[in-house]
Amino acid sequence: MARRELGPASLAVARAVADVLPSGPVVVGCSGGADSLALALGARWAATRRDADVRCVVVDHGLQQSSHEVARDVVALLTGQGLSAESRSVTVAADAPGGPEAAAREARLDELARDGHPVLLGHTLDDQAESVLLGLLRGSGTRSLSGMPGVREPFIRPLLGLRRATTVAACEEWGVQAWQDPHNDDDRFRRVRARRHLDDLSAALGRDVAPALARSAELARVDADFLDNLASEASSGLDLTGDLLVTEVADLPEALRLRVLRDWIASHGARSVAMVHVLAVDALITSWKGQGPIDVPGGRVQRQGAAIHHSPR
Repeated sequence: MARRELGPASLAVARAVADVLPSGPVVVGCSGGADSLALALGARWAATRRDADVRCVVVDHGLQQSSHEVARDVVALLTGQGLSAESRSVTVAADAPGGPEAAAREARLDELARDGHPVLLGHTLDDQAESVLLGLLRGSGTRSLSGMPGVREPFIRPLLGLRRATTVAACEEWGVQAWQDPHNDDDRFRRVRARRHLDDLSAALGRDVAPALARSAELARVDADFLDNLASEASSGLDLTGDLLVTEVADLPEALRLRVLRDWIASHGARSVAMVHVLAVDALITSWKGQGPIDVPGGRVQRQGAAIHHSPR
């Protein structure tokens, strides 16, 4: 049973965490912001009920001048709340491919997953809506529109059904002061611009669009998972690390063929494959007119007779 000392917002957070918290060692990623701080306190509440051993990890990206002090203060706040916590530093290049925002995210997730334990992340419904909007702008299909999954091992996102306002209120009910990341107001970052445009769109339409976008993400994920499974079956007999014969994929339904080609490009070392690259390679199969080589992440693709060949840069 829930304890009466919890207010409505903190109880909502705590129950959301308890519903998915696994037993045993669990890592909670905590930046000190309202979302992750509420997540950590919700995990503290749920830990004894789920026989979990919760440890909070604050990842210091070093991208802000005071990042070391912020990480230290967040660890002190968490330990003062009875949580086990530590700070870990990662190196993020300011000129990293895809920008420092993406590089910091990858470095953070890698560090949180380093111990091999389940990892709780504090993304909310508002974050999900922003992800869907960014996916729309990328134009990369249903997988891009499916946003962030609630569970994709080792990562678990218990708060995807809750609003950001709920985590802010939960921190107030728990009597803790969340850190305000200045990057959350920096228009250099796409997610910040997406957040503001969502607010503008909601105001213009006279309705909150975030819940509808989050529901769309759930539906898109169902479709994307189904099609990805079919594509995996279709490519099960193919050697995705070598040349791809045109006859092996030409007759596949387009939704499956594009996924097979995406996986084929990725299997040659591409970390991120955009739909524009997939469509260009697909044209070598379906609209062959003697086109020249095509640049893709990490290499170059060209048609050689009846085969599609990948060569590294």
